[in-house]
Amino acid sequence: MRPLSLKAIALGSTAIGLTLGVVGSAQADTFLSVTNLTFTDYSGPAPKNYFSTVDPSGWYRGPVISDDLVFIDAPGTATVQGGGQNSYPVYGPFANPPPGGNFVQADGNPSFESTFDQNITGLVPGETYTLSFWQAAGQQQSFSGATTEQWIVSLGTSPLTVTVKGSGGTGTGTYANTDPNATVVASTLMNTPSQGTSPWQLVTLSLTADAATDVLSFLAWGDGGSTENEPPTVFLAGVNSPALPEPVSLSLFGVGLVGLGGVVRRRRGKRDTKA
Repeated sequence: MRPLSLKAIALGSTAIGLTLGVVGSAQADTFLSVTNLTFTDYSGPAPKNYFSTVDPSGWYRGPVISDDLVFIDAPGTATVQGGGQNSYPVYGPFANPPPGGNFVQADGNPSFESTFDQNITGLVPGETYTLSFWQAAGQQQSFSGATTEQWIVSLGTSPLTVTVKGSGGTGTGTYANTDPNATVVASTLMNTPSQGTSPWQLVTLSLTADAATDVLSFLAWGDGGSTENEPPTVFLAGVNSPALPEPVSLSLFGVGLVGLGGVVRRRRGKRDTKA
């Protein structure tokens, strides 16, 4: 067997190099340094249960207006009653999140929830960071009516706050950050059919730090802040999941190897033709 020519090796190396270059450039963004990304490290009882009761490491809750309807769910528990007295199930089928681990379930009615937050240190003021997470939505069992859901995310020296005016189906909630320089962004809006779900989707946001230590703040937001109790239920998983996960990187590396294989086959074909 004749060895590969230097040209063939160079072409194959180029294919692999280009592939690794794509991976490298995709991973070159500065991701926000978040800990306990899948809420699997906790000190309280096992989920499904109230967020504060499970007590995931590195995370904490904001002030609650009335009922504390923010939970940590374990895989397979979104459609079942949990350990918390009011930890309700949503309609199924409901898939577990792609990154695995536990995930957040939050009532999007602003009367029944508030933020969950994490202090982020080591930031460079003025620098923009990438934040990724998975989101999904559903509706509490026994309720009906189409709903909309999204996450409101902020990075600033203070967390998001919620104000509710009115009550029941006539009330309206608003959110704000007392830090005037905080970045506040909304995730992609999900439209959930009556008694249905919206599947998991990867969200990528850009947040600019305004101090060396900022608060990363998440707020579930349903039906544009309406207090009508349908309710819109918002899910979050895999905070700061890489935009290009390792399996994809390996797949792209495989493309490079396939390219090298194609070079080898073409070289062999030419030799057979000449023979």
